[in-house]
Amino acid sequence: MIVAIANQKGGVGKTTTAINLAAALALRGKPTLLVDLDPQSNSTMSYLDVAQVTRSVYDAIAEPACGFPDVILPSTQQPNLWIAPSRIALAKLEGKLVGELDAHFRLKDRLKPILGTYRNIVIDCPPTLGLLTVNALVAATHLLIPIQSSYFALEGTDDLLETIEKVRARANPTLRILGVVITMHDKRTALGRDIRAQIDKVFGKKVFKTVITKSVRLEESPAYKESIFTFAPDSSGAAEYYRLCEEVMDRA
Repeated sequence: MIVAIANQKGGVGKTTTAINLAAALALRGKPTLLVDLDPQSNSTMSYLDVAQVTRSVYDAIAEPACGFPDVILPSTQQPNLWIAPSRIALAKLEGKLVGELDAHFRLKDRLKPILGTYRNIVIDCPPTLGLLTVNALVAATHLLIPIQSSYFALEGTDDLLETIEKVRARANPTLRILGVVITMHDKRTALGRDIRAQIDKVFGKKVFKTVITKSVRLEESPAYKESIFTFAPDSSGAAEYYRLCEEVMDRA
């Protein structure tokens, strides 16, 4: 299973979902790879010391002499989890690939040699609908969309769904929307309940039953280079992300 986690809106809990879903999959004993496709490198910083990253996803995609096996590093805290790290150089990749015939397929082609090594691959996409996100959608078998429980939650989802349909039309007809996960939810407020009802109305059965509630622990854990499962294993965030992982496995 290759899951792309995408939403072109920033600050919707995309990286939090990527790092903790990957950790939950690894906890199930299956070798899991987290591919950081965001030049901001937040997924990378959540597990690795960036100073030790010499080669990144940029090199694996852009340099013919370098492949994913050359850049992947093991997570220090989480068994069965490996990271394909990002660095700011990744921001130059779109410019480098423009005009290339295989521009949209580059990530898919580069991942092929390692597909037998990892049971699950989680791709953290940048908060744009550019060439990097399209590469993730072409390479992925499934798509997970985090949507923040906020007043403007559904703004921009039309553009995302249109991009998904374009990718499905030609480059990746088998891409499936795994589901929509509501993040940063405050179930105590009337606004939170209204937004949840709105999201349910638009996406119906695609909305996961598990809702990720607002949590200080979830915000803190990346600073300690840990997933929520090692940082605060008894927290609501750990329970919610483990439940989400189980739903993901059931749907995949």
